[in-house]
Amino acid sequence: MEKSVTLYLVFLSYLVAAATAQSASNPLAWRQRFGWTAFCGSAGPRGKAACGLCLQVTNTATGAQAKVRIIDQCSNGGLDLDSNVFNQLDTNGKGYAQGHLNVNYKFVNCGD
Repeated sequence: MEKSVTLYLVFLSYLVAAATAQSASNPLAWRQRFGWTAFCGSAGPRGKAACGLCLQVTNTATGAQAKVRIIDQCSNGGLDLDSNVFNQLDTNGKGYAQGHLNVNYKFVNCGD
């Protein structure tokens, strides 16, 4: 099931420490394979049950896609992407200009 959310320009540099602590038992390659997101969407598992799962995120305006790994939770009702993923999805620059992106997301297999 694909879910739509508005993704505000929130960067996750502060999540690096949380992700490192939470996924420290996983190899470095596992932690670096995908961009990171905090997840607080309305569809799918929440909290610890969501950590480590992957999402396919699509910019609804451009169709640009990225696969991200959930490394934390949030409380804004959507996704908080790391800056590299936000920039990867914001192919037309409108997300940065507006301060948010409208995206669809769905849970996908991480392939681990």
